Amino acid sequence: MTEKLSDTARTTMIDPLLKDGWSMVEGRDAITKDFKFADFADALGWMVRVGVWAEKWNHHPEWSNVYNKVSVTLATHDVDGLSALDAKLARKMDNLAG
Repeated sequence: MTEKLSDTARTTMIDPLLKDGWSMVEGRDAITKDFKFADFADALGWMVRVGVWAEKWNHHPEWSNVYNKVSVTLATHDVDGLSALDAKLARKMDNLAG
C-alpha cells in the first residue's frame, strides 16, 4: 500500500526535485512543473512515453498540453498528498524530457 511521505522521506525524495524545476502547489500537498518542447509533436511524444510508465506503475499524472508546453501536477490521491510514486514519476518525466 502506498503511504504519504514522512518528513525524512520528503527531504530525501522531494527536495532534489525542487532544485530541478519542480515546485510545491500552493494549498495542496503536490508538486508541479511545466515542460517545454520544440513543438507539439515532441510534447505529445513525451506524454505518450510518460504514459507508458504511468500505466505500468498505475500512477497517473494530472496534466494539460497546449502546443509545445505540458503542465504537470503530481500527487497521490489515495493518501491525499505526496508519496514515493510521485517522486519516482517526476524523476522519470525529467529523464524522458532530457
